[in-house]
Amino acid sequence: MTEGTPAPVYGSAVTKVEPFGVDHIPDNERHGRPSSQFFVWFAAGLNFPIILLGFSAAWFGLSFSAAVAAIVVGAAVGSLLMAVMSRMGVRLGVPQQIQARGPLGFFGNFLPVAYINVFAGVGWAAVTVILGGKAFAELTHLPFWLCAGVLTAIQLVVAIYGYNMINYLQRVLTYVLTPLFLLITVVAVVRGGSLFHADPHASGYIGFTGGWVTFGGWFLSFLVAWAPFASDYSRYLPDTPDVVRRTAWYTGLGNFVTICWLGILGVVVGGSATSSDSITALHELAGPFALPALIAVGLSALAQNFLNVYGGAISVQTLKIPVTRSQAVTAICLLAYVISLWGAAGTEAKFKIFLNLTAYFIAPFAAVLLLDFYLGGRSDPSRIAELYDRRRVLDWGFVAWAGGVAASVPFWQSSFYTGPFASAYPGAGDLSMFVAAGAGAVLYLLTYRLRPLWVRRAPSGSPGLAANEASAAVR
Repeated sequence: MTEGTPAPVYGSAVTKVEPFGVDHIPDNERHGRPSSQFFVWFAAGLNFPIILLGFSAAWFGLSFSAAVAAIVVGAAVGSLLMAVMSRMGVRLGVPQQIQARGPLGFFGNFLPVAYINVFAGVGWAAVTVILGGKAFAELTHLPFWLCAGVLTAIQLVVAIYGYNMINYLQRVLTYVLTPLFLLITVVAVVRGGSLFHADPHASGYIGFTGGWVTFGGWFLSFLVAWAPFASDYSRYLPDTPDVVRRTAWYTGLGNFVTICWLGILGVVVGGSATSSDSITALHELAGPFALPALIAVGLSALAQNFLNVYGGAISVQTLKIPVTRSQAVTAICLLAYVISLWGAAGTEAKFKIFLNLTAYFIAPFAAVLLLDFYLGGRSDPSRIAELYDRRRVLDWGFVAWAGGVAASVPFWQSSFYTGPFASAYPGAGDLSMFVAAGAGAVLYLLTYRLRPLWVRRAPSGSPGLAANEASAAVR
C-alpha cells in the first residue's frame, strides 16, 4: 500500500461480512489472484446435472464421437464467453448486472435483471437444493425437507459473509470434490461404460444435425446461464493487464474442464442408466461406492448455490429494492427452499425446461454487454459513474435485448412451449439461443451510435447522480 492510500475496509478477510453490495470496488480494496477464478468455476461445474445431460446422447441417436464433439464445442464456446465476461469484472470493478445499465439504461436494465438474475437465481438455487437434499436424504435416511433445510441454511450463512468466504470455500470444495468425482468416474465407467454408434431409430432422433445442435446447445446453455454472474467473482481482483489476461484463462479453463469431463462421462455411462431420476441413476452407476457418490452430489450443491444465492442478492440490489444484501440473501434462500419442496418430483424434466428458458433470455443479454464493452466504449473506467446515473432511464440496448428475445420465440423448442419454426422443422434442432444472440447483436450494431432513448434532465443545482453508489458502500 502506498503512502496516502486509505486502508482497506474489507481486504482479504475471510471471516468478515462483505460490506459492499453493487458498488464500484475501489483500488484499495482490490486483492486476490487470478487463479481464484479457476477454483470458483471448477467447483461450481462439479455437479451431477451435467452428467445427466450427457445421458441424452443415446436418446438423440448420436454416435459417441458426435456426442463428444458436441460437448467440446458447446463447452468451448461457453467457456470463452465466461472468460471474456470475467475480464470485464476485473477492468470495471462492478457486478455484471450493474454493467448492463450501460447499454440498457438505469431502469431499462430492470426487466432483464429481474428475470435473468433474480428469477433464474432463485430457480437454479431451488433445483440445486433439490438434488443436494435428495442425496443427503438418501445418505442419512432423514426426511428431504430437513436435509434441504440444512443445505439452505449453510448457503445462506456463506452468501451473507460474501465474496472472500465464497472464494475460500470454492477452493476447499475443489480439493474435496475432485477425488470424489474421479471415484464416480472410474466406478461408473467400469460398471457401465460403453461406446456406441449412431442410431436413427432412437426414440429422440430428429436427424444428425438437429440432435447435434440441440445436445451441444444444452452444455453451452449451462455456461450461458452463469454469464450474468461472471464479473461478480472477479471484480475485486487488481486491474492490471496481466491480471485481466490470466483471469480470462483461469475462468475459461475452470469451466471447460468440468463441463467436458462430466458431460462426456454422462455420454459414456448413459446407455447403462435405466432411470431418469438423478439419485436412482447415481445408485445404479456407483453401486457399492454410492456412499461417496452421494456425498459428492450433496456437497456439489453447496458449490453451485453459493454463487446462485450471492449473485441473486446482488441482482435484487441492482433493482434498487430497499433491502440490504443480507436481507436479499435470506429472501432468496427462503424462496428457493419453498420451491424445492414443491418441485422435488420430476426434477430432471424441470431442469431441462429451465435450462432452455434461461438461455433464450440470457444469450441476447450477453451479446449486448459484450458488444457494448468492446465497441461502445464501456471498457473505459472513466465511464463507470454513468452506470449509477438514474437520469439514463432507457437506452437502445434494451431494444436490442428485447428484440433478440422476441426474434427467438418462433424457434423455441421446449415441452413448455414449441415455436412455429421448431414445430415445422424439428430436424434443425433448437436454434433459439443462437437466433436470440444474433438478433440482439444486429439490433445493437444498428442502434448503439444513436442518442439514448430516454434521459431525464437533472433538476437545477443537482449534481446529476441521484445516488452516488459508485463511491458509497451499500451494506
